[in-house]
Amino acid sequence: MTDTMNESDAPVLDLLARMTAESVDASGLDSETLVLARVAALVAVDAPAVSYMLNLGVAGEMGIEPEKVRGVLAAVAPIVGTARVAAATATGNIVKALAVEIDVAELDSENGGPE
Repeated sequence: MTDTMNESDAPVLDLLARMTAESVDASGLDSETLVLARVAALVAVDAPAVSYMLNLGVAGEMGIEPEKVRGVLAAVAPIVGTARVAAATATGNIVKALAVEIDVAELDSENGGPE
């Protein structure tokens, strides 16, 4: 067994990558707006922490300010309800996602890996 995965090793991940690429092309949105729309969608569907981790990681890499993410949360609260926004924020999935990111970064640092 090898440490590398090829396309046939991860058909679901490959499908998700293709779907994402096609949705980016079809949306016609600029990158920042697209990421913020995805954060809003995550709140709307009560997404798990791993989904926030992936999308907030992209937002961070793009330099999207946390204030903009908070603005999105405030904007969707009247539509999706305060319970979903609360689940996404202080006590919920965003905090869990950030905790996982911090743990991974600390492990990488301890093991001499990427920072």
